[in-house]
Amino acid sequence: MSIVRDGPGSAPAPGAVRPRRPVRGLARSLLITAALIYLVLFLILPFVIVFGQALAHGLATYWAALVDPMAVAAIRLTLTVALVAVPLNLVFGVAAAWAVAKYEFRGKSALVTLIDLPFAVSPVISGLIYVLLFGAHGWFGPWLAAHDIKVMFAVPGIVLATVFVTFPLVARELIPLMQSQGRDEEETALSLGATGWQTFVRVTLPNIRFGLLYGVLLCNARAMGEFGAVSVVSGHIRGLTNTMPLHIEILYNEYNATAAFAVASLLALLALVTLVARAALERQAPELRRKPLPGPLP
Repeated sequence: MSIVRDGPGSAPAPGAVRPRRPVRGLARSLLITAALIYLVLFLILPFVIVFGQALAHGLATYWAALVDPMAVAAIRLTLTVALVAVPLNLVFGVAAAWAVAKYEFRGKSALVTLIDLPFAVSPVISGLIYVLLFGAHGWFGPWLAAHDIKVMFAVPGIVLATVFVTFPLVARELIPLMQSQGRDEEETALSLGATGWQTFVRVTLPNIRFGLLYGVLLCNARAMGEFGAVSVVSGHIRGLTNTMPLHIEILYNEYNATAAFAVASLLALLALVTLVARAALERQAPELRRKPLPGPLP
């Protein structure tokens, strides 16, 4: 039995099997409808509810919730933590991606596994680990107390927890990108007399700039919205260690829903800005569009 392609105006040969065509008609309409319903229920509707509740009592009430001293302190702390965590993870992500993509060495698989570790560990567990290390009864707690150094229930603990949960994001974006580019251009630059720094700035960095911006964008969004790990190490001290997500939780538990949704709308706006910036980057660099990997990075 053979497969025969029918030409214009020709009849199928006896015993021929027509090739299967793409799914069309009703099935395609059902799939598109299901996808749209899912997006509306789990993406668009929550955004509408957040902004609707935030503005339910007018702009004056909304603005009053944002300029409240406790809200201002939470916003300031969130921005401070992001300004510290993102550059640290940027440096680590570039260094880790360079090592994994450009060199072969013992322990390479272990390094990649460690990079993926925060994806496998619950943020709450990571926060608990920091408490066991730096808490009053932890491994380093007595030494820190003797030298009057505060890590837990203070800004340093929040920064450490945020760095841990966000550090894979930049590296995970850069490793496959740098692996796909190979080492030919860098080796050519070195053979022409360029130093290692010149090679990085003039050859490597221009090739990974969009991936770098993409990773920084995701890292910043995760740093500003982190809840689990920060909740464990912060101590929930109003005006001192409450970030925006923690402040939202406290307001909601106090039945101050309008103020809680007002602050939550800022994080929702951050999410929208992140999506718009991501789409802009992907339009400029189509190769940055996410594709499922066949397995763990080598």
